[in-house]
Amino acid sequence: MVTTTFDFSGTRVLVTGGSNGIGLGIASAFRDAGADVTITGTRGSPGDYDHDLSGFAYHQCRFPDPDAVAAVTEALAGLDVLVNNAGQSLPGGASEYDPAVFEEVVAVNLFASFRMATACRPLLEASAVDGGASLVNLGSMSSFFGIEFVPGYGAAKAGVVQMTKTLAVAWARHGIRVNAVAPGIIDTNMTAPMLGIEALTRPILDRTPMRRLGTPADVAPVVLFLASSAARYVTGQTIPVDGGFSVQG
Repeated sequence: MVTTTFDFSGTRVLVTGGSNGIGLGIASAFRDAGADVTITGTRGSPGDYDHDLSGFAYHQCRFPDPDAVAAVTEALAGLDVLVNNAGQSLPGGASEYDPAVFEEVVAVNLFASFRMATACRPLLEASAVDGGASLVNLGSMSSFFGIEFVPGYGAAKAGVVQMTKTLAVAWARHGIRVNAVAPGIIDTNMTAPMLGIEALTRPILDRTPMRRLGTPADVAPVVLFLASSAARYVTGQTIPVDGGFSVQG
């Protein structure tokens, strides 16, 4: 069996929303590869979660609060990799067709990501890691396809893809590469409400050539590759991690 390993020893990584789901999978993969990993979450402390967050530095951060974003970045002594993962959809089960909810979802998924990236830029610019510092954003299949029940989330994630391209152009001169991954349907707490509804999941699985849902372990290695020196000549790209969903007609 062929396996791929990464060595991020001494690398300083921040994963927003790293307390759960895809973010936790990414943070764990960086930690296991030797990185010093900081994560953010919405709860007061790591002990407030029902799973083990040992091995991470933890900061509470409720996006898109600018003061909370500033507090996280000010606490960092340095940074080589930022993973903009924190996000939400259908907050509290509210309809994203409500303009106020739409705005809230866009603020969390797009505005806060830009604010965090901008706040971290001086730290990333000062990085001396081989291949340059790296910003990896989290897109979605809703970046490319109209998903009826999440208009705000889809608009925000489409914006994340364009933001990735623009920052890649603007920040290349500062030694910072900017890329994104766009996961398909990943089995996490966020998707749990829809995964039990056959009418929602069956069409997705039928369209997915690999005929299964993804897991955080499917997404994490792609993020680590983009942040590694092996991707030193890759910037401005969004890589689907979707089991082939996006290539089906």
